[in-house]
Amino acid sequence: MADVLALVEARLREGLGEPDARAAVTFLGTDRVEVLRFPAGDGGVVRYATLGMSAQPMADPTAVLADPVKGPRAELVLSVRGGLADTDKVLRPLAVLAASPQVEGVVVTPGASLDVGGPLWPGAPFTAVLVAEPGGLVPDLELPDPMDPVRFLPLLPMTPNEAAWKRVHGAQALQERWLTRGTDLRDPLRTSVPLD
Repeated sequence: MADVLALVEARLREGLGEPDARAAVTFLGTDRVEVLRFPAGDGGVVRYATLGMSAQPMADPTAVLADPVKGPRAELVLSVRGGLADTDKVLRPLAVLAASPQVEGVVVTPGASLDVGGPLWPGAPFTAVLVAEPGGLVPDLELPDPMDPVRFLPLLPMTPNEAAWKRVHGAQALQERWLTRGTDLRDPLRTSVPLD
């Protein structure tokens, strides 16, 4: 497990640079989850990445026995414009989402919605995130056979209205709506995209 996380952290540093802060959260009955903060670069975008979710493969909740080696592995990456909101308070909600495979037995995949049950940070208009396709900022990390690669899944904040609309129409339809409207998904203060 420690070896996997060392490789994951190295891959995060390759893709995002040096973190300037990190916080650790441990939930009862789960492994420790860290959230690393990568400072704003030229574009003013701050990135938060989990470290610890990939220590164990995510298990199918219907499986009688979880495989300790095989199964999907992932970490979560959130990108927001810095200096506009108190987004550093997103650390605990991100750790909660990263612990959800161990706590709730969910398998986090692209297209899924994850709800934190409250604002992602103080005053945030978002209470949920859409899990996007990996492979952009941080490439997948191949692990020795028979382990699955670690995928770095981007998180796109959703307002409650967007999350409800996505449940009815699907992730692809919501992403197309964002694209058509030119929505800045990194804006921590943005309002809901028109859904009529």
